[in-house]
Amino acid sequence: MASLAQVEHRNQDATVYVGNLDAACNDNLLLELFVQVGRVKSVYMPKDKVTQAHNGYGFVEFMDVIDADYAITTLNMIKMFGRPLKVSKSSLNNKAELSRDVGANLFVGNLDPNDVDENLLYDTFSAFGALIRQPRIMRDETTNQSKGYGFVSFDSFEASDSALECMNGQYLGNRQIVVQYAFKKDTTGDSETIGRPAGETQRHGSRAERMLAAQRRNLQQHVSTNKPSFSFVPPIYSPPLPPGLPPPPPPPPPSRATNLTIPPPPPIPPPQAPIPPPPPPPPPPI
Repeated sequence: MASLAQVEHRNQDATVYVGNLDAACNDNLLLELFVQVGRVKSVYMPKDKVTQAHNGYGFVEFMDVIDADYAITTLNMIKMFGRPLKVSKSSLNNKAELSRDVGANLFVGNLDPNDVDENLLYDTFSAFGALIRQPRIMRDETTNQSKGYGFVSFDSFEASDSALECMNGQYLGNRQIVVQYAFKKDTTGDSETIGRPAGETQRHGSRAERMLAAQRRNLQQHVSTNKPSFSFVPPIYSPPLPPGLPPPPPPPPPSRATNLTIPPPPPIPPPQAPIPPPPPPPPPPI
């Protein structure tokens, strides 16, 4: 329904990413599902050029951001053809997710393949802190059956340390799970997928990763508290003069009276003497 070039120029704020799609899913089914929660503008599922089979994910663009946010809240982790869908904000290069990845990634093993899914992992581990992505359970490519282990990624080591301390050895479903820091992909090869070392390996949660995470957090706080404030002052509007009229004369310069003499005030008259009372009247004749 759309090309990849059109996807890159879409409104990314109103576009959601839909992952973990079954092979039987197609554009029409995806459209039929998402029109139930909002007004859909377009649907795009990248396909193989030879087989024309989709790659297991797609993009749905809505008419506005409100519908996209509602779709993430409503349809995330619901099952379609028995597979839980991953519905999140669209990011073709995943820069936002990578910027939050500090290395607080946990391996969760001995999961019950029948009772524990991605939704249960999210509900359990999100209580300890913010997750930078949906929990991932490794599954068989043919049967989609859980292999019994997965990964959970937090945005801080404080949250991952708390989850490790509280959940390691606890029962989730019918099994006692194992929680520990995952091995780094660049140092383990295939061992990262089973949570066991193959030769010399390195786990996440090292002192170096924690120092880098602390420096990044301090830098972000410094930038957020020292943002320059800008104020826009609109210019004073002067209407244009009608054609043919001369410009108004300039205002007269202010007078500079420097040699003025101020007359003295008039003298105050002296106070008058009080008027004597009139003489008494003469006595009547006898």
